[in-house]
Amino acid sequence: MPRLDHTIVHSRDRFASARFLAELLDAPEPKAYGPFAALKMDNGVTLDYAEHIAAAGGEFTATHYAFLVSEEEFDGILGRIQQRDLPYWADPMHTKPQEVNHHDGGRGVYVNDPDGHNMEFLTRTYSEELLSSL
Repeated sequence: MPRLDHTIVHSRDRFASARFLAELLDAPEPKAYGPFAALKMDNGVTLDYAEHIAAAGGEFTATHYAFLVSEEEFDGILGRIQQRDLPYWADPMHTKPQEVNHHDGGRGVYVNDPDGHNMEFLTRTYSEELLSSL
């Protein structure tokens, strides 16, 4: 079965953005790999942060990245978010500030990275029933 190997994450400062996520995840320091700051996940997928090349206004569209973590990892991530006084939300539209969701009996939280990407940390994959109700 095919699986995702890597993806490119657009950023204004590749190492600042990759380090932001690495620090929240308590992951190793990103490594330089050609024009990228490569952040390797435990499942083998690599996020290759690339500095966006200015074109027609120099902007890029912020996207969403979701990370399935254990309950223990979630506690650590939420603790690091709170220690930094970062705003966080229970929902992707950012209407429930400083809250954690409990979808499907798990926990989830959203935080924006330095480039505005919506980073989600969740302890359970969402069920089809929940997805159809959102």
